[in-house]
Amino acid sequence: MQLTQSLVAIVVLLHIGFLVLEMFMWTSPIGRKVFGMSKEKAEITKALAANQGLYNGFLVAGLIWGLLLGAGGVAVLIFFLSCIIVAGIYGAATVSRTILWVQAAPAIAAMAVLGIVAPFS
Repeated sequence: MQLTQSLVAIVVLLHIGFLVLEMFMWTSPIGRKVFGMSKEKAEITKALAANQGLYNGFLVAGLIWGLLLGAGGVAVLIFFLSCIIVAGIYGAATVSRTILWVQAAPAIAAMAVLGIVAPFS
């Protein structure tokens, strides 16, 4: 279960990073560079980005909740990892394929290990 916890922790850290970028750094030079936007576009879309960042915060909260529940949190982890995977696939199909690798792939790895380890916990 320790490998699962480590992989989920990586997903948590990634989504905390997304939250910070989207909620607090969207219009900053770093935020604009990461998302490839002009200053004008960043200003126009900052409310949407903040909302998106908030959703990432909810995903983080759910994953932390699942980790805190220990072996009893497997269903919670499966749910929140599934949400991240679906969002990553959708983002890759509609925005950028990079999202598949940055967002969905780590969650898929955690889910795969969770599926292998959880039945034996």
